[in-house]
Order: sequence, then C-alpha cells, then structure tokens
Amino acid sequence: MSVPFIPFNDDREMPQLGLGTYKMTGDECINAVREAIDLGYRHFDTATLYENEAELGQALNDAMRAGDVTRDELFITSKVWHDSHGANKVDAAFSESLKKLQLDYLDLYLIHWPWPQGGLYVETFEEMARLQGMGQIASIGVANFYEETLQELIARTGIVPVLNQVELHPGFTQPELREFHNEHDIVTEAWSPLARGEVINNPDVKAVAAKHEATAGQVAIAYLLAKGISVIPKSRKRERLVENLAAAELELSRDDIAVLDGLEVGGDGSGRLYKDPREFPG
Repeated sequence: MSVPFIPFNDDREMPQLGLGTYKMTGDECINAVREAIDLGYRHFDTATLYENEAELGQALNDAMRAGDVTRDELFITSKVWHDSHGANKVDAAFSESLKKLQLDYLDLYLIHWPWPQGGLYVETFEEMARLQGMGQIASIGVANFYEETLQELIARTGIVPVLNQVELHPGFTQPELREFHNEHDIVTEAWSPLARGEVINNPDVKAVAAKHEATAGQVAIAYLLAKGISVIPKSRKRERLVENLAAAELELSRDDIAVLDGLEVGGDGSGRLYKDPREFPG
C-alpha cells in the first residue's frame, strides 16, 4: 500500500500519513509500532511528553535488526516540551530523546508548544538549527504555533519551519492558518484528525463512508489528505492500522468534501476541542 510523500521547504520530504503514538506506552507501544512497520508504515511521531521514546526506539531497532526496514526508509519525529526551552536545555533534551530512540539523528524535531509566556521559543529554534547544522536533525519545525508566533519566529531567525503540527480535523480545519502556511511553504500536519471520535460518529460522515464502502475514520483521513495535510492518527489495533493506511487510496468527490467542509464539532461553535495554544501551557 503506497503512501504519498509531501515535500518540505528544505528539499526533503515526508510520508504524508504516519502513526501518532500519544498515550501509547510499554509493550502496547512496541507491539503497535512493530505491527505498523509490518503493514507498511514508515512515519512515526513521538515527543518527550509522551514518555514512550524508549519503547518506540526499541521497536524501530528490533525491526531494523530483523531486516524489516532500514533507517533510510523511516521518518521519525520527536518534540521538545516547554520546560526545556532555551539553548542549554533544548540541547540536553534532544540528546536524551536521541539516546532513548537509539538513533543517530532525527528526521524532524519540533517545538511542542510555543509557550509565549516563557519567551524562549525563538532561542530554542535557533539552537535546533545549530543541531541541524551538525547533522543531528534533518529538518526542524514547530507544533501548535499560531500566526503571530510563526511571524516572530521567521522574522527573528530568518528560518522558516518546514512544518507546523496543530489540532486539525473535519469541523476545525483552520483555513486562515493553513493559508499562512501555504504562503510560507510550511506543511500543515494534523493531530487528533478524528476529533475525539466525534467525526466517526457523525451521521453525515457515516453516509459518505457508506457510499464508498469505507469507514468514517477513513473518510476523515482521506478528507485531510486531499487538502494536502499530513495526518498522524494513532491506533493500537492491527485492524485500525490497516484501515487508516488504506485511507491514502480513498478518493472523495467534491460533494463528499463539501459535506465534511460543513461539519460542526464541539460545543462552543469554534470547532476546537483542545487547548488554545495562546493560553497553554499557562
């Protein structure tokens, strides 16, 4: 099963569909990652906060030793938490992540949240660029940044992040932020693409899914992929891993996309289900 690649502004590229690992730990994480590799997944997303870098590293290295995959075929992302912002702290945090993952380099390293209250995300990004120059990181980006923080980051460093990983799902597609991304050649990556399950239980999405003999989850993933968005759904079950991967081959019609464009999720009318990065971490 073929997953398309999405280009970065630094001439590298990344599989558009990957596996998120938030709240996956222990043997459950190891087994899920090994299963995913067996199915054809090559893009894996973790973070210091997830406390599973060691398990992901074990699964990846077990698979490489078994000859199931090579390092060049893998794309591994991790993220620095806001308590390690600043030049000295991010260096140590990155080294610890690399050690736990048992890797010589990361394909992508992200600032997990801008944490504007701390005022150190620019300095942190500059140190990440230094590590990139040393060959320890292939590409650098951010997560949960909004337009003002992106503008400041670019203006003060002269570096455009390759990617911004944000809350994004049917019903909350952040068109203004994505327009800014497109203007600056920044890839948009969606975490929580199924909106806490609200999308897969929506009757309109279920109707589109029935028309294609697909699942509602596959429709949601295919919808985001069709918009050029990278998606990292998480799953521990082989059946769901297979379904999510197959979503890359599902083609939706204009009418289908219009249905999902009109979707509403959440109770406050905004569509956002998680913390606003302007306020979190507080």
